[in-house]
Amino acid sequence: MKVAHLILTHNQPRHVERLIKQLLYADDAIFIHVDKKADLSSYHSLKSYRNVFFINNRVAVDWGSYNVVEATLNSFQEMLHASGQYQYFNLVSGADYALQTAGTIHQFLEAHPGKAFMSYQLINEEWPEAIPRITEYHFNNYRFPGKYLLQKIMNKVLAKRTMPNGLIPVGRSQWFTISTNCVQYILEYWAAHPALRRFTKLTWAPDEFIFQTILYNSEYRKVMVNDNLRYIDWSEGKASPKTFTLKDKNQLIASDKFYARKFDLENCGAILDYLDQKLALVTN
Repeated sequence: MKVAHLILTHNQPRHVERLIKQLLYADDAIFIHVDKKADLSSYHSLKSYRNVFFINNRVAVDWGSYNVVEATLNSFQEMLHASGQYQYFNLVSGADYALQTAGTIHQFLEAHPGKAFMSYQLINEEWPEAIPRITEYHFNNYRFPGKYLLQKIMNKVLAKRTMPNGLIPVGRSQWFTISTNCVQYILEYWAAHPALRRFTKLTWAPDEFIFQTILYNSEYRKVMVNDNLRYIDWSEGKASPKTFTLKDKNQLIASDKFYARKFDLENCGAILDYLDQKLALVTN
């Protein structure tokens, strides 16, 4: 079995290098999408690693915008046309780190072929705070004077928006591990439904629900597992999850998850060193 990892990153190239060392295993491959706004030259040293490739069709990514979806889909398209035959696609950020060895993760995925490990909730019933992402117009993906005034006016005078094609919206987390068949279906559905593409461009943070929604409204619903295998701490109530430090070591280990985010090498590399030591004890 082979896994294709996709790292979406915009900074911390030194952290990304440490993540690569964790992920590389057997014939797996790592594909890196560097935000088009970032300096690609700061990542050039990573090309020396075996089976590490850079996505060519880069996108300038903005938090909460449609272009995050675009960057992910562009990357998946390139990855499918790469030479390797991969059974799983694993989407991580440049601020992630593994909590289990690559061998342990491989054994798990081999024992569960063809699945889609994604976190999701029914937006209209279980995640109501996400409803305005869909029912209202959002211009965060565009740059023009007065866009927020226009957005406010449109949301006041126009009818509420609904998902095209009668799709039931589900979602939660952007990060997931899904089979190649699931990736292929997402790309095919996306290409065949321009109305969904147009709709998504005017939503907020569609990366957190569009992939789950496409699979949930298909025969692939039966292979979806409501667990994205990640430990992410939102307890601080901020727009971004907690950045872990050494104080969080016990809960990270106790989570039994495969990956966690977020980490900041520059401000607290000690937690990464601790996790490396724990994983080294497992493999020795």
